[in-house]
Formats: sequence, structure tokens, C-alpha cells
Amino acid sequence: MANPTAIEDYVKVIYAHTEWQSEPITTNALAARLGLAASSVTEMVKKLVAQGLAEHERYGAITLTADGTALALRMLRRHRIIETWLVQTHGYRWDEVHDEAEVLEHALSDRLLDAIDEQLGHPTCDPHGDPIPTRDGRITSPVAVLLRDAPAGTIGTVVRVSDRDPRVLRMLDAESITLHSTVIVDDALERLGESALGAIWISPVELPAQ
Repeated sequence: MANPTAIEDYVKVIYAHTEWQSEPITTNALAARLGLAASSVTEMVKKLVAQGLAEHERYGAITLTADGTALALRMLRRHRIIETWLVQTHGYRWDEVHDEAEVLEHALSDRLLDAIDEQLGHPTCDPHGDPIPTRDGRITSPVAVLLRDAPAGTIGTVVRVSDRDPRVLRMLDAESITLHSTVIVDDALERLGESALGAIWISPVELPAQ
């Protein structure tokens, strides 16, 4: 019998992998994201398939079933509400909350989570701009483009920053780039390194003249 916490972590990572890009996740990519051996991940994926939570093409992509997606959205809701709570109520910085939320998301009761959500005013996104699923599993993401892929001359608003690398978040803080900041693509290309350009999503406010 698979550990319920491990199952929750796996489906959450599988879902999040394609939330902002379309390339499906493979066993090797999943192992890299989780920091585990590929052989261990392969065995766990087999358990997810057996429980009806995932589908796996041999040597190919791993995708979630409807049940797997529903569980992933429940866990993402927990994770993102907790991150928001830590930042807004307890003074955490956006580069500090991920690991704390990873622990707490498995421990809080639904009642306490709903109370925190109520206290926060039902936020729609977390401190990094990732959308918070509703209680009934609906999720709405903004229309956005990766900063490094935006056309030169674009002026946009930052709507999401990947939290995968805390060093990038701290560097963006130093550059005064946060959620809802206005950025000019040409300026960003000069100021920021590749890791930051690949971590920021913007909603174009103004596109360059054609």
C-alpha cells in the first residue's frame, strides 16, 4: 500500500508540470523534480496507475486521470493557501514558503484550511501568482507568456514567477520585480539572467507595433 502523503506529492507534481507549459512529464523528469531514483519513481507510478490516478505510456508520458487530477487540485489548493497565509499573516518572504507548505499541506484539517481561506478573503492566487483552485476543483489561469518568449518591445505585467529556485526569487526582490510589476521586455533582457527570464510569466499590456 502506497503512502498517502507520497501519492499526494506525486499527483501534485505531475499536474503542476504541465500547468504552465504543454510538454508532458516522463519518469525521468518526475524523478528529477522529486529528487528520487528513476527506479523508485517507476514503482510509484505503477501504484498510481493501479489506483486509477494516472496513466503511463511505456517509456513515455505520465498523465493523470480525472480522479488523479481532482486529488492534485485539492493538494494544490492546500499548498497555495498555506503559502499565501505564511506570507500575509506570518511575515514569510516568497522565497521561504515552499518547503514549509510542503509539510503543512498534509497536516491541516479541511476545517482549518477553510478558516484560513476565509481569514485571507478567499485569495485567487498564491504569492508567486499560481492560481488557487476553488473548493470544487475549478482553476483559472491568466493568459500569459514566458518573459523570454515575449516579442521585443512588449510591455507587460508580471502575473507569475516560478518558485522552483529561491535564489531567483531573492534576485528578483533585489531588482524590485514582484507580482504585478510592469516590465519592458527589452530592459529585462539586459538586466536579468537566463534563469530569471525563464521563471517569469507576463500578461502583455502593450505589444510592439507591427
